[in-house]
Amino acid sequence: MEPTMNHSSPAPAHPPAPLAVTRLLAGWHWLEKAVAMAAYVLISFMLVSDVMGREFAGPLLRLLGFDVGATGIYGSQKIALYAMIVGSFLGLGIATATGAHLLPRIAFGWVPASWGPKVDRLADAVTGTILCTVAWYAWVFVESSREAGTVMATFEAPVWPIQAVIPLGFLSAALRYFIFALWPATRPRPPEFQE
Repeated sequence: MEPTMNHSSPAPAHPPAPLAVTRLLAGWHWLEKAVAMAAYVLISFMLVSDVMGREFAGPLLRLLGFDVGATGIYGSQKIALYAMIVGSFLGLGIATATGAHLLPRIAFGWVPASWGPKVDRLADAVTGTILCTVAWYAWVFVESSREAGTVMATFEAPVWPIQAVIPLGFLSAALRYFIFALWPATRPRPPEFQE
C-alpha cells in the first residue's frame, strides 16, 4: 500500500478577522467608493455642462437672435471644486483599503524578516496614531471655519460642511490602520510590482 500525502493548504499567516469586522470594512469601503464616484460624476457633469452651455448653446442661441445672457452654469467651477475636495479626501480611505498608497521601500530590510509581522502591526498602529493626530488638527481647522462663519464664495453658504470631509478622510484611514494592527489578515496585499 502506498503512503498518501497530505495536500492540505498551509495555515494562514494570521487568523481571519471576525465576520462583523470583515462586513464592516466591506460596507465602509463600498460607501466611500459610492460617494467618491458620485463626487467625480458631479465634477464631470458640472464642467462639461458649463463648457457646452458657454461654447455651444450660448453662441447658437445668440446666432438665432435670442439674448440669453450668460450661458454657463452659475457656480459650476466652485461646485466642481467642492466635489473634488469630497472625492479626494474620501480617496484616503479608499487607497488605504486597497493598499494603493505609494510605499517607499527605504527602511525595508533593516529588521530581520522574522520580525516582519510584528513590525507591520506596530507600523499600522503608529500610522493610525499619526493620522488621528492629523484628523484632530483638521477638525480644529473646520471648527475655526464654523466659528468664524466662513462662507463659500459664490453661494454664501457655510463652508464647514464641505471641509468636514477633511478630518473624516484622515480618520477613515486611521481607523483602518488600527483594524489592520488588530487583525493583520484584513490588511490588503501589496501589489507585486509597485511603481
